[in-house]
Amino acid sequence: MKVTVVGAGAVGASCAEYIAIKNFASEVVLLDIKEGYAEGKAMDLMQTASLNGFDTKITGSTNDYTKTAGSDICVITSGIPRKPGMTREELIGINAGIVKSVSASLIEHSPNTIMIVVSNPMDTMTYLVHKTTNLPKNRIIGMGGALDSARFKYRLAEALGAPISDVDGMVIGGHSDKGMVPLTRLATRNSVPVTAFISDERLNQVKEDTKVGGATLTKLLGTSAWYAPGAAVSGLVQAIACDQKKVFPCSTYLDGQYGLNDLCIGVPVVLGRNGIEKIIELELNDAEQQHMEESAEGVTKTNGLLEL
Repeated sequence: MKVTVVGAGAVGASCAEYIAIKNFASEVVLLDIKEGYAEGKAMDLMQTASLNGFDTKITGSTNDYTKTAGSDICVITSGIPRKPGMTREELIGINAGIVKSVSASLIEHSPNTIMIVVSNPMDTMTYLVHKTTNLPKNRIIGMGGALDSARFKYRLAEALGAPISDVDGMVIGGHSDKGMVPLTRLATRNSVPVTAFISDERLNQVKEDTKVGGATLTKLLGTSAWYAPGAAVSGLVQAIACDQKKVFPCSTYLDGQYGLNDLCIGVPVVLGRNGIEKIIELELNDAEQQHMEESAEGVTKTNGLLEL
């Protein structure tokens, strides 16, 4: 199993680290446009192998896509990160050109790869890959929902005063502050609805804190987060590489599901060796469906800024 991560910044390096530590891939290739940067990150990470007990080989390269040839899974993290006060949508002008070029170069050398898109605005960048490549839709995956759901579970556990292993919850919709749809109605603590433990007011606060989870971290850090995004990507990669048939909310191309067409947006899917093996259609209530449709309108509006 060979995995390529394009972009050796904080998010890309975290992806490579978590994938390597889990020890399911034979090789991880880090690629970056900055001279020597990916090579240095790869060397630094390889020097942790004996300490962290993994045998995955990590190599780095400066913009040489021949090194990525034969990759089973490719992850695109490249592009400019958010700064305080920026929305994900404001990144579209620069990042669209980067993602289009990177995806074409990856597919040239790995035509049968599965592509995971992390670059923001993520739903629109995933849609861009659909529209500019010949990859089947099951092999193009946007990462956002897995990260948003992890942040949702963090906030739920915080509100409940419970261990996070007791908590389950999911965020669907667009990967944006206004577009996320945290499914509070379906959230549970060890199979018991969380409404049995906390008030509606507190649960609504959890929902709002989840939606601004990325912006909160950007304000604190001065740039986008990287540990949780890296871990979210590694979870998706492992589910695919190990054919786990795990359910994650991911941005995927919809053609009728949830009453939506011709866009990529976060919904629960089954991930296995073929990428997205099934799209799960939840029975949403009227309010959830309305929020989902509003989220889709926002994603479609951002998609309209693309120069396809």
